[in-house]
Parts: sequence; structure tokens; C-alpha cells
Amino acid sequence: MTVKNFINELQKSERVEGELLRTIFVSLIASFATFGLLYYTRLQNIENFIPQYGYFIFFSILSYVLVMPAIRQVRAFKKFPCMTGMMIGMTIGMMSGMMLGFFVGAVSGMFWGSVFGMGVGIVLGVWKGRCCGVMGVMEGMMAGFMGGLMGAMTAVMMYNDHLKAAGLILFVVCGAILIGLNYMLYTETKHEERQFSEGDFTTIILSVLFTAITIWMIVFGPKSPLFA
Repeated sequence: MTVKNFINELQKSERVEGELLRTIFVSLIASFATFGLLYYTRLQNIENFIPQYGYFIFFSILSYVLVMPAIRQVRAFKKFPCMTGMMIGMTIGMMSGMMLGFFVGAVSGMFWGSVFGMGVGIVLGVWKGRCCGVMGVMEGMMAGFMGGLMGAMTAVMMYNDHLKAAGLILFVVCGAILIGLNYMLYTETKHEERQFSEGDFTTIILSVLFTAITIWMIVFGPKSPLFA
């Protein structure tokens, strides 16, 4: 079975799939190290920091961790057919925009949550969608735009109705979709030669950068009147 083969590949190092679990681990370490550094140098002095912001920062970090393996897979092969590239741009753009729009919107309001979610979703969607040309770029841009808006809107709509539970459900569903993307990329490339090999530098830089920006946005960024 292809699914069984995919699971077996996760435990090997010959193909890029053998690096996905390590990518998750490296991203987790880099992201939480960044959070720990910021917490002990600045954030611990903020009143009610953990009760007010901890949950949403935690899941924002995990959201980036889920996206990193797909980024590594796409970089390993660089070019994809149009339909595959469109799925890559749409999935990465929509899921990253949706999750970050929700978790930032839950503490900053719909406008700033939408702006941040759209920014993250469009940047990642366009970057990874360009592996198939302009169609993937357009798909990534549209998906990031829509995902950011929908994530922040959902957070505000559920502000007084099980907001944290909704965030957990959204995270689980988006995570399942991103794992599905990992599997799809495996089925599309299992007979192809890898074109690009890299270490963990890109994963570390992206994890640190996105974590720091997201924490700043959640804690110190502008907020809508409802959340001010």
C-alpha cells in the first residue's frame, strides 16, 4: 500500500520524506527556544501573560511546525506539474493563513488578524506555489487572502462561544490537511530523483523569524477596539 510505503519512508533517510520528522523536531526546538528567550527577557513581566496569550502563542508555533515539512518537500524537487503546484500553493496558503488569522485574530481582532493571516498565507502560498509557474502563484495568493480573512472572522464570531475549543478543532483539521499534502507530494514524486538537498538552516531561520513576528503581533501589535 502507498500509505504504508509513505510511513516507512518517514523512518528512512534516502528520500526527503525521511527528513520530515526531523524537520518537525528542529522547528519545534527553534520555535520554543525563541519563545523561551523572549519570555525570560521580556514577556514574563507582562501581567497575566500566560492566561491571556499563552494558548494562542502555543498553537501559532505549532501551526508553523506543521507547515515546515511541506516547505522542505517542495524545495527538494523545485518544479511540479500545474495541478500539483496549484494544490501546493492553495493548501499551504489557505492552511497557514487560516490558522494564523484565527490565533492572532482571537487576541487582536478581526482586522489585524485578517491582515496578519493574509500576509503569512499569501507569502507562503506564493513562495511555494511558484513551483509550477503563474498558476500556482495565483492560487497561493487567492488561498492566503481567503484563509486569513476566514480565520480571523471565525475567531471573532466565536469570541464568546468556546473560542479555545474551536481553535483546537481548527488546528487538528488544518493539520490533517497538511499531512495529506505531505502524502500527496510523496505519491507525486516517489519515482523522481531529488533535485535539491539542504540542511536545517532554512527551517531554523523560518521558525525563529515567524515565531518572533507572531509573538510580537499577538502581545505588542495593534488591536481592534473590542480587544484594546
